[in-house]
Amino acid sequence: MAKRLATDRVLMGVAVILFGAGILMLWSASQPFSDGNGRVSGEAIMARQLFFAITGVAVMLVSLRFDYRILRSRSVALAILAGAMLLLMGALASPSVNETNRWIRLGLLSFQPAEFAKLAVVIFLASEFERRAQSLGSARDLMAPAFAVGIVSLLVYLEPDFGSALHILLVAGALAFLAGVPFRFFVIGGAVAIPALAIGVASASYRLERISAFLDPWAQRQGTGYQLIQSVIAVGSGGTFGRGFMKGEQKTSFLPYPYSDFIFGVVGEELGFIGAFVIVILFLVFLWRGLKTAQGAPDMFGRLLAAGLSMTIVTQAFINMSVVLGLSPTKGIPLPFFSAGGTSLVLCLFSVGLVLNVSQHAD
Repeated sequence: MAKRLATDRVLMGVAVILFGAGILMLWSASQPFSDGNGRVSGEAIMARQLFFAITGVAVMLVSLRFDYRILRSRSVALAILAGAMLLLMGALASPSVNETNRWIRLGLLSFQPAEFAKLAVVIFLASEFERRAQSLGSARDLMAPAFAVGIVSLLVYLEPDFGSALHILLVAGALAFLAGVPFRFFVIGGAVAIPALAIGVASASYRLERISAFLDPWAQRQGTGYQLIQSVIAVGSGGTFGRGFMKGEQKTSFLPYPYSDFIFGVVGEELGFIGAFVIVILFLVFLWRGLKTAQGAPDMFGRLLAAGLSMTIVTQAFINMSVVLGLSPTKGIPLPFFSAGGTSLVLCLFSVGLVLNVSQHAD
């Protein structure tokens, strides 16, 4: 029988450092911002983030306390709820922001269903792969979870949110690999997914423009390449040690939305290569401890849950940072712990609590 152990202190410590650094960097990145009409300001952005930070910490403490195994019986319901919320986007979505509808607004609060979908898919697959552990070589038994993940990813893609849809598929594939799904199914999945992704990219002119800007941003320096150029300039101008906390210049009038998807550009400018490198190392340590937690879990559900949630957080971080550094085309994916956004922060902290929860159990 599993015995109760202490929470992984290294994992918790890294999460606390990333959380604290995220709040400080958002404070710096948001201060110069104003939409020009007084409705949105750096102070308002920070006040909202602090509210969600407090909420997120409370949620993390809750997810740390209950037995993670109760989620096993609720996994299907969570997947259905994620799908339902994505379907409701058309009726309850906020006004379009940059030609996307990714938020459901209820009064003063807003919610991003795609972020919940990432969590729900990990819990769902962890439960399904454990339940089908003896028949993972059967195409028939894998059809149901594959279909469910495909539907959720399609609904996220239709928001449209191509980056998050691709992220969900990548994490799902990693979980399938860890569960022991035979290699031939990855070949079949790739044969279906790669053409579908290519069609998805080609179906929207702005996605093609982003790829073009990624390949040669200076050719579109006043258009789709502008944000990438300013981001790379911000990171490069930080040098080795940075300009100093709160002393960045790109965030004042050059880098669009520095408090959101491109906040890592502010990190690079103000904290320099050393500071940015430390953030990268912290995410890698988080992944290491999360996978170590998964390795010691007393059941397959806990193993896949801890691994899936850790990979979701860290892969999202590296996708975001690769965009900021000009290593991949622009995608609207937030940097966990750092980017402004209540849904992302609360669910990220909830996920941290679940990984810490699993760390308290071992054979």
